[in-house]
Amino acid sequence: MYNFYIMDKEKTKGKLYIISGCSGVGKGTLLNVFLQRNPQIELSISVTTRKPRSGEVDGVNYFFVSKEEFEKSVKNNEFLEWAEFNGNFYGTKETYVEKTLNRGKNIILEIETRGAFQIKKKKKDAVLIFILPPSIEELEHRLRGRNTEDEAAIQNRLHEAYRELECSKDYDYKIVNDNLEQAVGELERIICN
Repeated sequence: MYNFYIMDKEKTKGKLYIISGCSGVGKGTLLNVFLQRNPQIELSISVTTRKPRSGEVDGVNYFFVSKEEFEKSVKNNEFLEWAEFNGNFYGTKETYVEKTLNRGKNIILEIETRGAFQIKKKKKDAVLIFILPPSIEELEHRLRGRNTEDEAAIQNRLHEAYRELECSKDYDYKIVNDNLEQAVGELERIICN
């Protein structure tokens, strides 16, 4: 009976899912629809030093911090993963993720490939899911359509996209975000079954 209790307790720990994809691939839209349909799944909130975009809220979309605050957290080894991208820092607080998993909740981290591989080394059971664009041309069209960045930033994101697409071969699952309904359905089959 005691062994059954231990097995049951182990089962209650949540599972960690990591979603990555090129900037502009539609991860945010895909995740919003998925999470509306599956409110039992939690989305991790990352820490960043970048400035909020229009409509983003601190503590909801990201925890927005100064570069000095971020560096202090790095020094104190508080991050499960962190990286610099496009002149800004992004990271996931380990305590945030662990508390969620220990409550028996599945959690999704939306992070870039370097961070995903950092976590996979520490947490072997993490499931890596890569969201692919229908084509590189469509990805560029989406990036330009956001009207949030200058040409240099768009070129940086496209350069990074080629690197990330190469990294996608090491992910557990790949989903092409060409049709939103199909992509959400594929994500549900991976996470909810």
